[in-house]
Amino acid sequence: MTNGTKIGDRVRRKEDRRFLTGSGRYVDDLALARCTHAYFLRSPHAHARIRGIDAAAAKDSPGVVAVFTGKDVADAKVGGLICGWTVTDKHGQPHKAPAHPALALDTVRHVGDTVAMVIAETYAQAKDAAEKIAVDYDVRPALVDPVKAAAAGAALVHDDVPGNLCYDWELGDKAAVAAAFAKAAHVTKIDLVNNRLIPNAMEPRAAAAEYDRGTGNYTLYTTSQNPHVARLVLSAFVLGIPEHKLRVVAPDVGGGFGSKIFIYAEETMCVWAAGKVGRAIKWTAERGESFMSDAHGRDHVSHAELALDKDGKFLALKVDTIANMGAYLSTFATAVPTYLYATLLAGQYTTPAIHCNVRAVFTHTVPVDAYRGAGRPEATYLIESIVSKAARETGIDSAELRKRNFIAPTAFPYQTPVALTYDSGNYVPIIDEAMKLVDYAGAGARKAEAKKRGKLRGIGISSYIEACGIAPSAVVGSLGAGVGLWESAQLRFNPTGNVQILTGSHSHGQGHETTFAQLVSDKLGVPFDQIEVVHGDTDKVPFGMGTYGSRSLAVGGSAIMNAADKIIAKGKKIAAHLMEAAEADIVFENGTFKVAGTDKNVPLAQAVFAAYVPHNYPSDKLEPGMDENAFYDPSNFTYPSGTQICEVEIDPDTGVVEIADFAAVDDFGNIINPMIVEGQVHGGIAQGVGQALMEAAVYDNATGQLMSGSYMDYTMPRADDLPSLKLGYKVTPCPHNPLGVKGCGEAGAIAAPAAVMNAIRDALAQVGAQDRIEMPATPQRVWAAINAR
Repeated sequence: MTNGTKIGDRVRRKEDRRFLTGSGRYVDDLALARCTHAYFLRSPHAHARIRGIDAAAAKDSPGVVAVFTGKDVADAKVGGLICGWTVTDKHGQPHKAPAHPALALDTVRHVGDTVAMVIAETYAQAKDAAEKIAVDYDVRPALVDPVKAAAAGAALVHDDVPGNLCYDWELGDKAAVAAAFAKAAHVTKIDLVNNRLIPNAMEPRAAAAEYDRGTGNYTLYTTSQNPHVARLVLSAFVLGIPEHKLRVVAPDVGGGFGSKIFIYAEETMCVWAAGKVGRAIKWTAERGESFMSDAHGRDHVSHAELALDKDGKFLALKVDTIANMGAYLSTFATAVPTYLYATLLAGQYTTPAIHCNVRAVFTHTVPVDAYRGAGRPEATYLIESIVSKAARETGIDSAELRKRNFIAPTAFPYQTPVALTYDSGNYVPIIDEAMKLVDYAGAGARKAEAKKRGKLRGIGISSYIEACGIAPSAVVGSLGAGVGLWESAQLRFNPTGNVQILTGSHSHGQGHETTFAQLVSDKLGVPFDQIEVVHGDTDKVPFGMGTYGSRSLAVGGSAIMNAADKIIAKGKKIAAHLMEAAEADIVFENGTFKVAGTDKNVPLAQAVFAAYVPHNYPSDKLEPGMDENAFYDPSNFTYPSGTQICEVEIDPDTGVVEIADFAAVDDFGNIINPMIVEGQVHGGIAQGVGQALMEAAVYDNATGQLMSGSYMDYTMPRADDLPSLKLGYKVTPCPHNPLGVKGCGEAGAIAAPAAVMNAIRDALAQVGAQDRIEMPATPQRVWAAINAR
């Protein structure tokens, strides 16, 4: 019998012991020898010319080691921050990529833009000294509204970007869409704003850098989701450090949600300055800094039209979107409103013709990039909002309209009109299960009962699909990605039989140390507690691509399985020798090599020991050791799907929205650890509810000031904002990865905004206010919508 922990077991997270006992080791916990501390002086203006910077008083302040400005960085010929994904527009031209210096040189373009770096013996000394820096600003008008930025004659954010237009991009068959609309029995139109969000990880961004004058080696400790890519970008494109001379370590990281994928000015400056001053430098963002320097998410303005025939079958969809890039291009910003958004506009439906046009524009706001879901929440919100509106307009039940247009389970693999080929799925049982969980059939009675109490009750559906894994490399390369998107793994047995899994993926709270160990325990029969997962250090683990897009299991886990297969293959050779049997007769079951049809066997641990103590070993046929590497590059994306249904009750006197019920039924393919999956879904739904009801980055249109720059103004959801969530699962295994998994990390955040808003619109339809509400549906906005005349 194996001691292995099985796939599908509800295993408690092994890493939680250190997190819950205060034993985690984060960047700010590091005690580096002779460490100094950095503070970044940031622009208080959204748009200003820098006429001069006088840092003399700061340099003379107590404890100050050095002060650097944009001129120092430019004189040292440090490269600017780059965008790693090239989008070619509909005219065949690459996107506009204005310069993004690590420290502003002559112009600041958003509140929080970095102006100077002060390094001192203590953080307080650095902060005090920064206040003595005199910056002569010539304040200019700010432009924060993407629609105004796209308008003819708008002032320019960058002089070398005409019309503020990063790119004008399209996908789909415009002529086919026009032909379908010409014969439509009904057309539903909608205008939507997908509100800008600010990621709020528990651990703010942090960086610490060291330089070894003896070896010329740099080390960067940083809160990164992909340390190898950080090393690649910093060394090859920004700092010019040979890649092998820069080590990047991402130790315990307290959440990322996408915002820690990117390469920022602060870690860039810490590495560069560590070489200049010859001492370690540490920086940890204050929460207020995070609001105005971490990449924001979403921020789309869209108009969409859906054409239907007389039976409610979708004929065509056309979408026009303006996407706000912010002041500069973040690392993967260009891909979010294009290949991660427009390619998902088919949703779960058989819409035969789709056309989407995206204009990406620059404004005087914080750069926008991927945030949990990255393009898929925007696509789902648009599709599921317009489908629900079409249901109201045609009088077809909202669930029934969806079912009429779902892709049939026999149609897979299914080629959509917007590039993707869905690999598997079965959508009707999912929505049926969700409807059962919330008693969808009884919604009308509950609505009537609520009306007697003076309340407005509504129910909303959101059926989503996402493309996860962000692969294969050949496809993303053809679409402009600057890197391959495979993953690596190494399984390293010690002579005594315990195992290290070295993965190029990265955990920043998702539970990889448990899930990956569970995979190997199940596959090889090694006791769960004898398996250690190592990640996040470019000097320890093979080159990897990090974690985002729910790729950890589908891509990283598959690489681990491939390495495990190599372990088994080698073990069979050793076992065959030890048992004096033919290799072809050896089978591996429950952690033991056996001669088929006999009781002769060799446990895996014995084979491993023989590999490291090769006294009686086929050295002429096999190398000693049990240490195998594997890479995995998938043949397609994975396509998780599901349906969320939300029921709300609104107090029309106050505008307060209460979530009365919420169900989520998902198809994540095979599930490795249900407990971890449930945690991911819960967290994602909380973020989606936050976007729908309370979260928004608000800028003052006149000055460009970030009005929601703290927790006093930016409202995060709390536990008491959510009901007890009802979850369910249906499984159609992914057909092209060895685990049959699809990914679960983003689903909650993708579907929840549309589910909540469709419920609110259903409730507001009772007073004719369904078209007057946008996210976030705060009490003030809901009350105003109800009372608008």
